[in-house]
Amino acid sequence: MTDQQDPVFQIQRVYLKEASLEQPNSPAILLEQESPTVDIQLGINAGPVAEGVFEVTVTATVQTKIKDKTVFLVEATQAGIFEIRNLPPEQMNQIMGIACPQIVYPYLRGNVADLIQRGGFPPVHLSEINFQAMFEQQQQQQAAAAAAAPQDVIQ
Repeated sequence: MTDQQDPVFQIQRVYLKEASLEQPNSPAILLEQESPTVDIQLGINAGPVAEGVFEVTVTATVQTKIKDKTVFLVEATQAGIFEIRNLPPEQMNQIMGIACPQIVYPYLRGNVADLIQRGGFPPVHLSEINFQAMFEQQQQQQAAAAAAAPQDVIQ
């Protein structure tokens, strides 16, 4: 006899949801001898797809510039579909904010490096991310924002 309340965590699928590469100033910018600056932004999003099934996405935006001109801009979103059931809400937040992004992120790193290299540039390798520290920082920021908000607005 199995207990219907056993926790469930399964990866259903990991996929590249969106990817784009723009080189708005090519070919002239490619002749510049100056080294470009690199700006990398990451974002995580999670939401329900069906009962007990969630999509978690990790998005990277990589922009390189020489002075004020863009050399290239890459935006990519890697997604995972996860079945997650019978977990308390605080564990759900941790699973979707830490465990799921840790599973999806290596695929994103590879796709971003590949896309940049296919665009004719040396690959940009995204750094490893400590998703637990990132999650804890977001929790602290949310708690601070909630504490600073007027109490009559929160209902």
